[in-house]
Amino acid sequence: MVGNIDEPRGELAIRTLAMPADANPSGDIFGGWVLSQMDIAGGISAAHRAQGRVVTVAVTAMTFHLPVYVGDVLCVYAAIEKIGRTSLTVQLEAWALRGRGTERVRVTEGQFVYVALGTDGRSRPVPKDIVEA
Repeated sequence: MVGNIDEPRGELAIRTLAMPADANPSGDIFGGWVLSQMDIAGGISAAHRAQGRVVTVAVTAMTFHLPVYVGDVLCVYAAIEKIGRTSLTVQLEAWALRGRGTERVRVTEGQFVYVALGTDGRSRPVPKDIVEA
């Protein structure tokens, strides 16, 4: 699906304003900036679930549907899709609020994989028994 669908999937992980410094001369926000925001949102969700430090090890899918413009509020939603022994796969959707928040469109989606790290910097098991508050 492209563009506008009913509702974002997952929980809101981050919300930020697209600024002129993040755009090309035509006013379109750089894809790398959007990717970075999605990685931050995925890292926040993965670290919360893993109860500690995580690192990005892969972006297994990434699709840009629509441009993000200066002045859009970028909202990234995260849903943990899979938990392995030391890794977490997070599905991310980026939505833009446009026109002072009167329009919401899905602009980007992707799947990111994170690995939990221990204090020694090596991979560690993701806790299995988590009770969400």
